[in-house]
Amino acid sequence: MTISSIKVPDVGEGVAEVEIVVWHVKPGDLVREDDLLADVMTDKATVEIPSLFAGTVVDLGGAVGETLAVGGVLCRIEHAGTGVEPEVRNAAPAGESAEAASEPSLVKPKQEPTPDIASAEPPTVQKTAAGIPSAPRPEGQAPLASPAVRDRARRAGIDLRTVPGSGPAGRITDADLDAVFAARSTPPSSASPRQRKEGTERIHVIGLRRKIADRMALANARIPHITVIEEVDVSALEDLRATMNDERGERPKLTLLPFLAAALKRAFIDHPEMNAHFLDDEGIIERHNAIHLGIATMTPNGLVVPVLRNAETYGLFGAAGEIARLADAARQGKATREELSGSTFTITSLGPLGALATTPIINHPEVAILGVNRMAVRPMWDGTQFVPRRMMNISASFDHRVIDGWNAATFIQRLRALLQTPALIFMEDEA
Repeated sequence: MTISSIKVPDVGEGVAEVEIVVWHVKPGDLVREDDLLADVMTDKATVEIPSLFAGTVVDLGGAVGETLAVGGVLCRIEHAGTGVEPEVRNAAPAGESAEAASEPSLVKPKQEPTPDIASAEPPTVQKTAAGIPSAPRPEGQAPLASPAVRDRARRAGIDLRTVPGSGPAGRITDADLDAVFAARSTPPSSASPRQRKEGTERIHVIGLRRKIADRMALANARIPHITVIEEVDVSALEDLRATMNDERGERPKLTLLPFLAAALKRAFIDHPEMNAHFLDDEGIIERHNAIHLGIATMTPNGLVVPVLRNAETYGLFGAAGEIARLADAARQGKATREELSGSTFTITSLGPLGALATTPIINHPEVAILGVNRMAVRPMWDGTQFVPRRMMNISASFDHRVIDGWNAATFIQRLRALLQTPALIFMEDEA
């Protein structure tokens, strides 16, 4: 038998280290070639690392939450070799061949494995003593499941190796997890609801959550924020949106976001200083002609910011379709590195859960961010009487080192005028 080391692959240009976010194996586990060993995270993307050998896991290179350098040992596997210690090899990210592992490649997002359905044996579900089906897979075989299913199982404390999969080749689905939850029975507790509780739960901040924490700390420490909050009457805009949705046919449904993107595109004509980066280490402001809008999106693993690239080229329905696609890719963990980086201005919204006002934190190195708050019908004075109007507050934060209060205020007033009179958004330049 031979013990070989699997190294952390080069998962993208400029990536020097990765963080371990999930181990799919432990020492002593049997693995087959191409079985998943671990999920690792770079700055933005999560990458699955497969096994290069069929054998037994000897040891792991680190615990969940630890960082490993590219080229460092991920784990060691004992396998049937030639008796001579082979050259230590880099594991290719899932979806790449082993030969391609040594070549530089762009970071690929975590992809769901595609099993060979033709060669897969039909699953045979067996009942355990507890009445919960056992996993219909050979011992040592890693369970097949999407990132969202893995995350849901991890938060519920469910070992996916004990869950039978009803999908192709035994893939575990959300419905399979629902069956496990239904099979669990909670015995009635005789304890008083006022029973004294002890203990403390310790949760390690790892993976995407730690990346978010680091970026928020960086932005808060280095950027002196100024936040301007303004009230906007969006009654006309909402009427227009409803009419266009009624007549959209097969086109994507319009949310507020495409209108915000169109309004920002017009506002940047008069305020190019907002569509910019401040490279504070170099003392340089970069004003961008292209508009790459970051759309803050909540996912099962935390907040990510997919980017609507070249927003200036989209119409309303085109922007709606692309925003929906990006949000779906982000929630499924399939967004690419390019789709999660390079924004020049960011929009953040809590949707119907939004508050009356927020103070959004700027996405460094951008110089401004727009926060969208909850809509509500409120009585507004029209000069003679109170009338019901659909109102919404917008909160925008600015980097006060390069954006003065006057520029911030005039930008918000321009944006307010565009949203209150949506016809202005679509007017061509007089020139």
